[in-house]
Amino acid sequence: MPESAAEIVAVVLGLISVYLVTKENVWCYPLGIISVFLYIFIFYEVKLYADMGLQVFFIILQAYGWYEWLYGGAGRTELQVTRVPRSGWLWSALFVVAGTAALGATLHQLTDASLPYVDSFLAVLSMAAQWMMARKHLENWTLWIAVNIGSIGMYGVKGLYVTMVLYAVYLGLAVYGYREWRRSLGQSLA
Repeated sequence: MPESAAEIVAVVLGLISVYLVTKENVWCYPLGIISVFLYIFIFYEVKLYADMGLQVFFIILQAYGWYEWLYGGAGRTELQVTRVPRSGWLWSALFVVAGTAALGATLHQLTDASLPYVDSFLAVLSMAAQWMMARKHLENWTLWIAVNIGSIGMYGVKGLYVTMVLYAVYLGLAVYGYREWRRSLGQSLA
């Protein structure tokens, strides 16, 4: 499959997957895994190695999220939307700062990576967001909004215009998802 065709398929599957996340539909995970798999090859070709490695992490976390959404609630029931505990924010911040520094330095020193620190920051922030999403924490959407804004710029610089448009749509979906999950959280508290 030519790179542009792979990118288009990955974009379409990614859009469908994120839309399904906003609706708390567990089918987001199998579609997301296929999209992520395609992006491993796409990012390798444009030397965004942190993003390439991130896709492997996403496959693992998507499998974990798939299980958690189905059985992670009380008594192995469906997981409900909750808020991130205060300690979760502290651990997430420490993870993002340390992860960005370590990954950025590694990529800068050992590879020909393009934008190693920007790529690393967005990759590590995405990991934190994906973890929160797998646990159905409302605030995952806040992190995704930040990731999407940064990614639009980075992919534009790299000439991945279809992917840049995808992240602009993801940005809109992240705002929509936040609203939907906030509504869902309110209903579960009532």
